[in-house]
Amino acid sequence: MKVCMIGAGYVGLVSGTCFADIGHNVVCVDNDEDKINTLKKGDIPIYEPGLKELVNKNVKAGRLSFTTSIREGVEQSLFLFIAVGTPPKENGEPDLSSIEKVAQEIGAAMNEYKIVVEKSTVPVQTGKWVRTVVERFSRQMKDFDVASNPEFLREGSAIDDFLHPDRVVLGVESKKAEEKLLELYKPIDAPKIVTDIASAELIKHASNSFLSMKISFINAISILCEKSGADVLKVAEGMGTDKRIGRAFLNAGLGFGGFCFPKDLKAFIGIAAKLGYDFGLLKEVERINQEQMLGAVAKIEDTLWNLRDKKIGVLGLAFKPNTDDMRFAPSITIIKELQKHGATIKAYDPVSMTRAKTVMPDIEYCDDAYQVAQGADAVILVTEWEEFQNLDLKRIRDSMRQPVFLDGRNVFEPDKMKELGFIYSGVGR
Repeated sequence: MKVCMIGAGYVGLVSGTCFADIGHNVVCVDNDEDKINTLKKGDIPIYEPGLKELVNKNVKAGRLSFTTSIREGVEQSLFLFIAVGTPPKENGEPDLSSIEKVAQEIGAAMNEYKIVVEKSTVPVQTGKWVRTVVERFSRQMKDFDVASNPEFLREGSAIDDFLHPDRVVLGVESKKAEEKLLELYKPIDAPKIVTDIASAELIKHASNSFLSMKISFINAISILCEKSGADVLKVAEGMGTDKRIGRAFLNAGLGFGGFCFPKDLKAFIGIAAKLGYDFGLLKEVERINQEQMLGAVAKIEDTLWNLRDKKIGVLGLAFKPNTDDMRFAPSITIIKELQKHGATIKAYDPVSMTRAKTVMPDIEYCDDAYQVAQGADAVILVTEWEEFQNLDLKRIRDSMRQPVFLDGRNVFEPDKMKELGFIYSGVGR
């Protein structure tokens, strides 16, 4: 089947490549000429394990191509996926102007029946506006359907998430669109949940907000653990074995980041407000997340007494392992707060330092974790990259000015760290 993926960013490139890998003919469209030229050369503008190899495999097989022309993609494809960015405005609402522009161009280029599919994360009722705009800009009122197919890709494991998902959600407005989309996804062995468009749109925001709530909940529990002498890992284990709750997303830490959870949470609060509901529960989730990041700085300050002129090492900058994504990364909030208190920062991340330098040019970037620790008054582990789990901890301790270690992801065992001579603290332990 012929697929046009409009938007070759993270979601569009991964989704388009995976559609090609399961046998469809895919053209990825983007208005960024540099990005398209990069992809045509066989290079990848983002970091995602396995993606470069998969792109090159499907380009070589003739199933995947790239262009800057929406018209070209629309004319040759049945499925028109809209996967452009919906960045937050200053008030937290998603900016849907790119969705509108794409809908206009689709309308102007339609030459026969098409299925226009929302892949971007959008507020409920966006599908109605997509239909309206396509109709207004169509020179001839061609037959088409609008559908919603939200993505649930996790950075660092996006390919596996697409090819082996928990579910595929399809919001449709006609039986014809349902049948075609089910055929498109037939090679994917997963439950297919078919709904109306509004329900599909809500599922994405509701899912991400619920997962954000689980993280903030266990982070709130971690504070109680610290105050009572309990161990948050044991509490999470005891909760997570209950099938009604589940262990996933019950890992206490320094708060969640990335482009999806913070953005979608704020957007969902705004969506609810527009529909006349004050979603106070989610506002509290936001507050807890912000305080968890600032709490890391408070812990370091409590241990060092004063932060002015102290040298603080930071291990990990990306919002999670196996990605170079710095958007809404907890490291940014933590580092900027430390700097406000007069501390100087040394940092290392295996992948994301190039991107980090554009956000935080005024810190010292190191070649490895050991250089971060050299002369540091404290080290904070912010992102749990696998290589940090195999550090020579004695070497880390011996090179520090003061052996203060804040394990923001509970990677290490407290007793072992204290035996090695660290002044150690975790989260909720």
